[in-house]
Amino acid sequence: MNDGDANGRPMRLISLSHVNDPATTNLYPGDPPFELETVATIEKDGYYLRYVRQGEHTGTHWGAPGHFNPGEPLADELDVDDLFRPAVRIDVRAQCAHDPDYEVSVGDIETWEARHGRIPDESIVIIWTGWDAKWGTERYLARAPDGGIHQPGFAAETIDWLISTGRLGHRGGTGTDTFGPDPGRDTTYAVSRLVYQRHRISLEILANLAALPPTGAHILCGGQINRAGSGSTALIYGVLPPG
Repeated sequence: MNDGDANGRPMRLISLSHVNDPATTNLYPGDPPFELETVATIEKDGYYLRYVRQGEHTGTHWGAPGHFNPGEPLADELDVDDLFRPAVRIDVRAQCAHDPDYEVSVGDIETWEARHGRIPDESIVIIWTGWDAKWGTERYLARAPDGGIHQPGFAAETIDWLISTGRLGHRGGTGTDTFGPDPGRDTTYAVSRLVYQRHRISLEILANLAALPPTGAHILCGGQINRAGSGSTALIYGVLPPG
């Protein structure tokens, strides 16, 4: 990764991750509990250590293709380049404020491109729904009458279009400040099954999207690489051009 521009000005990092705290971290229905247990203290043991119990998708995280699709790559089968991609941020907060089940359309993407230019091939396409402002509250986990959740996401035909035109490509992906790229009312996870193919990844429960520019940034994904992992809780960074 180039650490500056031609004039020697450094790149800038921003954090796109929430702090994991059992008192506030929202869990997707059915996910395992999140617990932190202190197992050593400086006073007693000479050092401080906690035991962490959580799912691989607790809090801010990325998912590997094998999370939804048998035979597709798992966390330890991805390439380094899969976790460092150009990124665009599409602001759909106004639409989602009026419709918590909003599905981002091809038209939304085309409107964005008319202003910012074509999405680079094999990018991470991030939607900013406004759900990041609800993190840690009951409003984030908005329950539907049928027991599901209300959350905006991508329309399946939009993902089809992004893939077929190369904008997602072999190793791009999607990002969102919600639990995932699927609209909450879709219990078939149709969007996830499309995104999670080849070497494409999904970045979920992102934070601080106001600091990510609409275009020109890259995304850098950290986290553990568990053997046969479905993904990883993560520190996800926006890598911004000098400015």
